[in-house]
Amino acid sequence: MHQVPDEYAWMLQGECRGADTRAFFPSNGLGVEAAQRICRGCPVQNECLEYALLNRIDQGVWGGASERERRRILRQRRRAGALPG
Repeated sequence: MHQVPDEYAWMLQGECRGADTRAFFPSNGLGVEAAQRICRGCPVQNECLEYALLNRIDQGVWGGASERERRRILRQRRRAGALPG
């Protein structure tokens, strides 16, 4: 078995592990809500969201946040001076 780098070890604890990845790349609002329900109970939801924000992942639901929600979070952080422009 391959060793998972520490920076990605949180991924092994995700509620989405083993789930159909298409559920997290929905084409409509109902699909986003379904994915967010899975994320809501996830023990690594914050780590997942921060991973998506740090890596500027612009598609899918990550850490319970839709693409639009993540863009809003990044804008807020930039305005607060937490991120470079």
